[in-house]
Amino acid sequence: MPAPFERRTIQRILKVNHAGEYGAIRIYRAQLAVARILYPEISGFLQHTLAHENRHCTVFRDAMPARNARPCRIMALWGTGGYVLGLLTALGGRQGIWVCTAAVESTVHRHLEDQLRFLAGKDNALHAAIVGIRSEELSHLHHAEARLKPADLWAHLLFGAICKATETAIWLSTWGDSTRMARELREP
Repeated sequence: MPAPFERRTIQRILKVNHAGEYGAIRIYRAQLAVARILYPEISGFLQHTLAHENRHCTVFRDAMPARNARPCRIMALWGTGGYVLGLLTALGGRQGIWVCTAAVESTVHRHLEDQLRFLAGKDNALHAAIVGIRSEELSHLHHAEARLKPADLWAHLLFGAICKATETAIWLSTWGDSTRMARELREP
């Protein structure tokens, strides 16, 4: 049985992962709406990725009751922010979609790695669920990275801005626990 502070962190992991998946759903829905018209050849990837994100969101939502976790209070930020980000990056072209996917998924991957280190031996069921989800998130990242053109200033700035916005939403959703957890895991 995890200690009280560990239970709180597990609740916040669920909260932020559920919210993040909801944001990703909104990103891919907006991108898919644009891609169906302007870039139909990438619609298949976006549909496939959206299906993954929908399932991931369900996994985290379904894990909440047993851990006495509740949805994030800033779900509207994740939803609206995700939709706007998806729409704007899709209107920026195929490269906008690939930069957005790479930025979001690389940020998510770092957080999932921290979460897995924290959860080891504390919540084996959630740990196992995140291991499976991490694999699919990495496939999204690698797919996007393989399609990125050599870095230009616009792509570099966009990538950095999306990473920072994602980090900020994660920090707000966990009340800073994500930063503390990462720092504690890096300390010997």
